[in-house]
Amino acid sequence: MLRLSYGGTLVTVAAPQSLATKPAPGRRYDHFFFSVMSLLILLTVFIGFAHTYYLAGLFHAPLPNRIIHIHGAVFSCWILLFFAQTSLVAAHRIDIHRRLGLFGFGLSCLMVVLGLWASTDVLLRRGDSFAARAFYAVPLSDMLVFATFVFFAYRFRTNAPAHKRLILTATIALLDAAFVRWPIGAPWWHLRAAEFCTNALLLGLIAYDLFSLRTVHRMTLWASASLVFIQQVRHPIGASSFWQHFAASVQNVLR
Repeated sequence: MLRLSYGGTLVTVAAPQSLATKPAPGRRYDHFFFSVMSLLILLTVFIGFAHTYYLAGLFHAPLPNRIIHIHGAVFSCWILLFFAQTSLVAAHRIDIHRRLGLFGFGLSCLMVVLGLWASTDVLLRRGDSFAARAFYAVPLSDMLVFATFVFFAYRFRTNAPAHKRLILTATIALLDAAFVRWPIGAPWWHLRAAEFCTNALLLGLIAYDLFSLRTVHRMTLWASASLVFIQQVRHPIGASSFWQHFAASVQNVLR
C-alpha cells in the first residue's frame, strides 16, 4: 500500500504489482539448515578421528602425550556443544542456548590455548625438517581464524543471523584436521583436498543465503573470504625463510 498526500488529504492506494516486493523464503528454514550443517560437522569429525581416537578408546587411545589427549577432548566438546546449541535453537529453547553461550566462549578461549600448545608440541616432535616448520603455519592460522570469528560472534551475539554464521564458519575453519584424516587412502587426499572440503561447506552456506535471503549475508561473505584467503597464503608463508627461521627459533627456545 502507498500513502499519498493530495490537497492536504492523506490517501491510501494499493501499490502497483511491479513495486510490490515478493517476500524471500526467509529464515523459516534456518533451523533445518543449521541443524543439518551441525550434523555434517559432527559426522566429519567422527569419521576423521574414529580410527585413531574415538574408536581407539578415547583417553586410552595411543596418542603421543597428555596434551594431545586434552586437546582432543576439549575440541570434541566444542563440536558436541555446537551440535547441542543448534539443536536447542531448533527446539526453541533459546533460554538454555544463551546460558550455554558464556560457557562456549570460555571453552573457545581454552581451545585456542590448547591448539597453540598442541601445535607447538607437534613441531617439537617432528624435528628440524623444512616440512615440519612449514606445517606449523597451518594449525596456527586455524587458531587465528577460529579466535577471530568467535570473538566477533560474541560481539554480535544479539544479532542472530550474524552470530550463527560466524560460529558456523569458525567451526568449519577447524575441519581441515578432520577431513585430511578421512580414510580415503589416495595419494591426492592431502591438506589441499581437506581445504577444498571446508570450502565446499562454505559454498553450502553461501547457497543457503542466496535461497533464504536472496543475497549473501555480509558475515558469510566476510568470514568465507577471510578463511579462503588464509588457507591460500599460509602455504607460501610456511615455506618462506622468515617463517622457517621463526619456527626454528620456537624449537630452540622450547628445547
